[in-house]
Amino acid sequence: MSQRKKIIIDTDPGQDDAAAIMLALGSTSELDVLGITTVAGNVPLALTTRNARILCELCGRTDMMVFAGANAPLKRPLVTAEHVHGKTGLDGPEFDEPTMPLQDKHAVDFIIDTLRAEPAGSVTLCTLGPLTNVALALQRAPEIAGRIAEIVMMGGGFFEGGNITPAAEFNIYVDPEAADLVFRGGIPIVMMPLDVTHKVLTLKTRVEKIRAIGSRPAIALVEMLEFFERFDIEKYGSDGGPLHDPTVIAYLLRPELFGGRDCNVEIETGSQLTAGMTVVDWWQVTERKPNARVMRDIDAQGFFDLLTERVARL
Repeated sequence: MSQRKKIIIDTDPGQDDAAAIMLALGSTSELDVLGITTVAGNVPLALTTRNARILCELCGRTDMMVFAGANAPLKRPLVTAEHVHGKTGLDGPEFDEPTMPLQDKHAVDFIIDTLRAEPAGSVTLCTLGPLTNVALALQRAPEIAGRIAEIVMMGGGFFEGGNITPAAEFNIYVDPEAADLVFRGGIPIVMMPLDVTHKVLTLKTRVEKIRAIGSRPAIALVEMLEFFERFDIEKYGSDGGPLHDPTVIAYLLRPELFGGRDCNVEIETGSQLTAGMTVVDWWQVTERKPNARVMRDIDAQGFFDLLTERVARL
């Protein structure tokens, strides 16, 4: 096995973030999670920070460092998604309050310090929420842009449109200015838009396989997914809801499960109607240089097999 990939998970947990964190922490032979940074998004920062620690404890990883980050977008009031994730962000199972410590350092400082300390090109940022922390780190320490191996992110949509407005996906919509800054940063980006995540549905047969593991983490994940999917089943009329964020971690483990192409992606920040839209030049109709690898296809069953296998390791 080649050397473990060093990653920082930047997240706003969320049930689908929970599945992503569990996938990462169940893949210790391939991934070295240097720390988890939290951002306001699905729910406010105090809750995303609480939820990240709950998930580490659930996975038996009280040694994991968790850092609280930005509590609001760069320039806009915070928009949250309790209507999807419930008032805690992890509605579904009953969780005790976490007892593991929160690190004193701010998430943005942790990101900057880690990228400066680790060899250039050795750390991948996995962003599962709004890009506020990453944008702040780039503003404060522009030289780190050249030290990031790549950013693998869940965000955006093109043929699928948006999920918080007709044009915009939630993570980008919450802080379009941050996304704009990141996409202009010259950093290698792999983007998991709704076009991919809407293909990985929590079908009953798939969820039952996770339930059959029988462990506390597996049962908690099933209870989270059952809460989370009710919103999307109602909205999309599907058997099960899309599982957005774990696609980021799955890509690091099994890139061959995905198909996409290099595109130019611009972020709309000016329009009221389409704020947060990811304008993806899929058909190369502009002269704009590609700045992201945009995924569109996924082997959904291969993805769920991987998730199930790794959750079983927790």
